[in-house]
Amino acid sequence: MSIPANLKYTKDHEWVSIDGDIATVGITHFAQKELGDIVYVEVETLDQTLAKDEVFGTVEAVKTVSDLFLPLSGEIIAFNDALENTPESVNSDPYGAGWMIKIKIADLSEIDSLLSDVAYKELIGA
Repeated sequence: MSIPANLKYTKDHEWVSIDGDIATVGITHFAQKELGDIVYVEVETLDQTLAKDEVFGTVEAVKTVSDLFLPLSGEIIAFNDALENTPESVNSDPYGAGWMIKIKIADLSEIDSLLSDVAYKELIGA
């Protein structure tokens, strides 16, 4: 199972890539595998500022619908529009083409609350 060392993670199985004060967010390989075939990604919070742990969207799989939780407080400045036509990218390339949103981080100190790859591996028993 792929858990890139250069990313941060949440207990809710999101990954976070930090570039200055911009964070790119998606769901982990573990999460997409647990969900199964993803058929729809919905994010209606574009251009909104949300607090850490607020729901920013949902991901719909054949079996279930799951909420997506914001890993860091900030403004959602981009949504991966390609997911509207190819939501299966979340399954096939969760850390690349399957990214979901970009956030302008409001509080950089919150980054310290994210999990390292080692801590995330412990969380999922990998």
